[in-house]
Amino acid sequence: MKNLLNRFLAYVRHDTRPDESSTVSPSSISQMLFAEKLVSELEEIGLSDISLDGNGYVMATLPANTGSVRPVIGFIAHMDTSPEAPSENINPQVHYNYSGGDITLNEEKGVVLSPRDFPELRRYKGQTIITSDSTTLLGADDKAGLSEIVTAMEYLIAHPELKHGKIRIAFTPDEEIGRGADHFNVKAFGADYAYTLDGGGLGELEYENFNAAAATVTIRGRSVHPGSAKGTMINSLMLARKFDALLPSGERPEFTTGYQGFFHLYDMRGSVEETTMKYIIRDHDPLKFGERKKVMEEAASALRNRYRDARISVTLKDQYFNMKEIIEASFFIFENAIKAYRKAGIEPVIKPVRGGTDGARLSFMGLPCPNLFTGGHNYHSRYEYIPLQSMEKAVEVIINLAVDTKPKKK
Repeated sequence: MKNLLNRFLAYVRHDTRPDESSTVSPSSISQMLFAEKLVSELEEIGLSDISLDGNGYVMATLPANTGSVRPVIGFIAHMDTSPEAPSENINPQVHYNYSGGDITLNEEKGVVLSPRDFPELRRYKGQTIITSDSTTLLGADDKAGLSEIVTAMEYLIAHPELKHGKIRIAFTPDEEIGRGADHFNVKAFGADYAYTLDGGGLGELEYENFNAAAATVTIRGRSVHPGSAKGTMINSLMLARKFDALLPSGERPEFTTGYQGFFHLYDMRGSVEETTMKYIIRDHDPLKFGERKKVMEEAASALRNRYRDARISVTLKDQYFNMKEIIEASFFIFENAIKAYRKAGIEPVIKPVRGGTDGARLSFMGLPCPNLFTGGHNYHSRYEYIPLQSMEKAVEVIINLAVDTKPKKK
């Protein structure tokens, strides 16, 4: 695992932010350029059947080194980082032997990562903590997953005494904008089942996730000179505020946890003439998920009835669904992960994903994919951090899953 830290530091320096407005795959050229670098590295460490298709999907094989016929296991991570935070010119910082107190991310700007704000940071006293310099996110989601998979493959190649079946790995683009599985060729991948490396802190293990939809609300008003606006102006910005106020105020991300769903307004741009609002809608329960989409439509209808000269539209698009039912049908996959965690000295923290992974959609495409931890915290923010020791444990879990797979029954 000696290359893990340097590999991760190199990966996060690549800007792989997706472009939601793009209609091609990958949505940004930077992702394809990074994919090409990954292909070169996979060739260098000795993997085979390496491919990079026109949509930016990287796949490769670690051939079996045992005569027994075992299931083909896959490990999957995504190349892109969140579009919600700056990701250009990422400057990772390595903090050795963490003291347990504040970590200064940017002395000039006075930005501090503190256990007062993030109490779980105290768990990692004495460890090596990796952060950004606070001007960007770090990109551990999911450059950590990439690094851990490549490092595990490199380790297995260097230790042929560890017997394993055929292993497939895949790196996907555009997961952060809900398109990571759009062009994933499950048949070509050829795994019996797989694991996504896209979870959070040490020990997290997940097989449930949100049902997810995206909503775009467009409000078109009427702009006139404010000096003569009485009775004629329709300010779309004001109507946008009223629309958001019609949604349940306590059902936002900052007020919910566990299995509780939410409405999240993450982007709003406009003028008097026209305003666009972008929401994500999440719920674990499929019935409540459907109800949430109806609430959006009903809010638009109520606003139309009150402001008949305004034009208000809501566009809803389902993104992914809860993979729980798929994983439960082949629950041994999840049980294998629990054993792999415990062999690595980790007690699994089984929890629902308050988000989604490529694995959710891939599960419905015929490739069951529970989600493993990568070790990071505060993803999608300037306060993102990851302990190196957690990443090392993730590598150990991958190796355990690879070598402890039981032969297929005849």
